[in-house]
Amino acid sequence: MLEKMLRFLSQSLFGSAQCEPAESEQPGEKESGATEAQTALQGKTAHSSDSKDISRSSVTPKKTTVLIMVAPPTDLQQKIVKAGDKDLDGQLDFEEFVHYLRDHEKKLRLVFKSLDKKNDGRIDSQEIMQSLRDLGVNISEEQAEKILRSMDKNGTMTIDWNEWRDYHLLHPAGNIPEIILYWKHSTIFDVGESLMVPDEFTAEEKQTGMWWRHLVAGGGAGAVSRTCTAPLDRLKVLMQVHASKSNSMHIAGGFSQMIREGGVRSLWRGNGINVIKIAPESAIKFMAYEQIKRLIGSNQETLGIAERLVAGSLAGVIAQSSIYPMEVLKTRLALRKTGQYSGILDCAKHIFQREGVAAFYKGYVPNMLGIIPYAGIDLAVYETLKNSWLQRYATDSADPGVFVLLACGTTSSTCGQLSSYPLALVRTRMQAQATQEGGPQMSMTGLFRHIVRTEGATGLYRGLAPNFMKVIPSVSISYVVYEYLKITLGVQSK
Repeated sequence: MLEKMLRFLSQSLFGSAQCEPAESEQPGEKESGATEAQTALQGKTAHSSDSKDISRSSVTPKKTTVLIMVAPPTDLQQKIVKAGDKDLDGQLDFEEFVHYLRDHEKKLRLVFKSLDKKNDGRIDSQEIMQSLRDLGVNISEEQAEKILRSMDKNGTMTIDWNEWRDYHLLHPAGNIPEIILYWKHSTIFDVGESLMVPDEFTAEEKQTGMWWRHLVAGGGAGAVSRTCTAPLDRLKVLMQVHASKSNSMHIAGGFSQMIREGGVRSLWRGNGINVIKIAPESAIKFMAYEQIKRLIGSNQETLGIAERLVAGSLAGVIAQSSIYPMEVLKTRLALRKTGQYSGILDCAKHIFQREGVAAFYKGYVPNMLGIIPYAGIDLAVYETLKNSWLQRYATDSADPGVFVLLACGTTSSTCGQLSSYPLALVRTRMQAQATQEGGPQMSMTGLFRHIVRTEGATGLYRGLAPNFMKVIPSVSISYVVYEYLKITLGVQSK
């Protein structure tokens, strides 16, 4: 029944649909399917006004495969094709159309439930006003009633689920407030890496200045989580640079070696610069992200996943280019021996005098190349997990709860790190080459070949264990501290 209804809908709406013949249906089945579809879709096809055409297109005796073409487009067709075109071929086949309608109806139900403040199955003008107020938009009761009238079919001045669905089903959702509110892929999930895609803020947050409080809270959370997991981070750097087949450094041995060489305090070497660079990196990334959004012509509050990947990756490149010398300093300070440098400035002075300005950009290329796989896989995994949860478990609310968010953030970040880890290892070795006296100064490709030849493919994943060990505590500490700082700074969560 659902397949017949959807096939009927797609044929009714798009005159440019291409239909290929397949196996025939029984006449009785055809007629009943057409009748059911026509009844079910009454009121949904405002963009298809000729009822005779509807009837004619629905009573085909053939099973069809529908392709909805972008050209020649109407505005509605373009939006639906863009929303449902999974394989990005500019066409919407029947399976994609079915998936679009099911997914869209699921989101519409969640939004309907979030608007229905009284939980009585109907939305009135006061509920519309309150919901828009929550999003920073104030309208009059007259304007709210005008919105109601556009959807209200029976003149009751309230909207039930059927009226809401019928009105919105063929309007792709570009910005669903409740889902966005709970499911922001936030920068609070700080795992000590520098490849995060920037956060997005609503128009209200930008107007009221809440955005900078979010950034401050996120920066503070990152500083605390990085400090708590700094020993694991330093161990990772040491294993990336010094571990080999002949020197199989393991976790317990690495900690013992660090403590023997410099005491317990040595476990935090390099953490100071790692914390200091949070503020400039976050600020530059946020400003670059906002400008890039304007340049790519997006007037939406929230970008789609592909647009966000492009904008986020470019913003990451700009931010990393600006603070990259601090990355080099972090690596050198983490690798230093007791008494080698008196502090950050002394380390920078020694590098400049002995190696020149170019030393501050060693490993720059693999670092930039690592941004795209990290951000792409991180976002893709997060979106997949989010949509999977919404499809299976979201019934009354889109709020997933703390543990689901932490699980999604941790899993997606871990997958992103795993994908870019070989590039991160090569970057760290290039940054540290000058510290190894008599060692060759190799290029990125030369280092890759050398590691694979001497250590095998597993050599590209040295230090992976301590890196993964810090993910769960980093994410958990970041979240707790972030929530506490939000309360302290007066950031309201709706």
